Amino acid sequence: MTRTNCNVADYLLEGKPDERIALRLLGEERTYGDLRHAAQTFADYLNALGCRKGDRILLVAENSFFWVAAYLGMLRAGMVCVPLPTTISPEDLTHVFAVTESRAIAAQARFALKHASLFQARHLITDQAIKAQSLPSLLSNAIFPEIASTAVSAPSSGVAVDANDLAALMFTSGSTGKPRGVMVSHRNIAANTESIISYLNLTETDRIMTVLPFHYCFGASLLQTHLRVGGSLVVDSRFMYPEAVLQRMLETECTGFAGVPSHFQILLRNSSMGKMAFPKLRYVQQAGGHLAPVFIQELRQTLPNTQIFIMYGQTEATARLSYLPPKFLDRKPKSIGKGIPGVELSVIDDAGKNVHPGELGEIVAEGENVALGYWHEPAETASTFRNGKLHTGDLATIDDDGFIYVIDRARDFLKCGGKRIGCQQVEDQLKEFECLLDAAVLGTPDEVLGEAIEAFLVARMPDCPAFEECFRAFCKRQMPSQLIPSKFAILPSLPKNNYGKVLKQKLRTSER
Repeated sequence: MTRTNCNVADYLLEGKPDERIALRLLGEERTYGDLRHAAQTFADYLNALGCRKGDRILLVAENSFFWVAAYLGMLRAGMVCVPLPTTISPEDLTHVFAVTESRAIAAQARFALKHASLFQARHLITDQAIKAQSLPSLLSNAIFPEIASTAVSAPSSGVAVDANDLAALMFTSGSTGKPRGVMVSHRNIAANTESIISYLNLTETDRIMTVLPFHYCFGASLLQTHLRVGGSLVVDSRFMYPEAVLQRMLETECTGFAGVPSHFQILLRNSSMGKMAFPKLRYVQQAGGHLAPVFIQELRQTLPNTQIFIMYGQTEATARLSYLPPKFLDRKPKSIGKGIPGVELSVIDDAGKNVHPGELGEIVAEGENVALGYWHEPAETASTFRNGKLHTGDLATIDDDGFIYVIDRARDFLKCGGKRIGCQQVEDQLKEFECLLDAAVLGTPDEVLGEAIEAFLVARMPDCPAFEECFRAFCKRQMPSQLIPSKFAILPSLPKNNYGKVLKQKLRTSER
């Protein structure tokens, strides 16, 4: 990025040979030359529609060449990408349209057909052709392959932008239940990308198995870091069939894998990964939530020659805030480590002072990756982003070496019999039961204790008739009495969002 042009699309694509493979998709490969050409033609098309620098453009599609080209094209044109999951509800989509005032949307054809009634008076770009009668009155409708096949008269740089200009609005669940847009700048993306590349030691020889969606900040960080170094991404959205993903990792000689806790729980306890060898797998990244220490131990045993990076982050930090170097996994398995390069992390008490080892406080972050705030949410922005620092809402403590240990979200504690108990603490203990695939804990009203512990369990072998008996025996044998759930329910799966995080509010209702 230069002083005169901080456009992150140029920052990601510059200097790579046209013929080098960037994306290894199911059934096709795409080079850096393909990405450059498609991004430029996409940017040119948006400009021809009358869209201008700073306009918000929605992007709704699964991981694909279409998604990457549209994303880079929007950035190249100086516009603001609004990536959304294909599972977004009509209500939330209507809300996002309203708050972003988007007049254009790039969408997968089947998604466009599903939500056709919402696209009136907008420009629509789809990945494949749709019958005109299936769509409402649009301002225009174009097909991506036709746009990408357009000739580019001469290579050019992206639209000049300031480092603090918006690059993306990353929508997360807000406190009111409505999606809330995190304002991510070109500087934010570049800073976080450089930092992640630094501590992972990424190079052009790296090739990552990509099962995380690009609309998620963790998935976007995989795309951005590997494009920046000139590496490649093996894109595979078939994680419902983990054996197929593992086999493709071997066939494509992946050097990296990244996932959220649920990915690793499935791979370790419901796949054949433990019986396989991955000689090219250099590193594994885990973020997107807390992975219980017992799973970290199992991962170390399963991949003894692979570096395992346990990481912590938030959408409000573009993606990443901290990491635990692999050499500390055995000594500090419950720690999230320290701030990544360029990020200062502190744990402060209610008076704003740094806590001492063993004391509880909130994690606060400072760095160029900290987002600009929430889109059209001044009160929430003022509460979370104070004096240029991100107040994460996560409660933690530190040890004598300054390593940070997340205890839980501020709102995820129970008060049982006058004692404060973190749900994460109980969940970690439960997951040590080897017959368990997943677990979540809530507080349930109790006349004596105030709150009692209720557990929701997913069995490794759903049809095992002895599961309940074995689980009760495990709790009695292995867990402190105050942490044993007073009641539990066995579910086929836990309700989760698009990023693999448990939706505890659904567990509190009948939606189970």
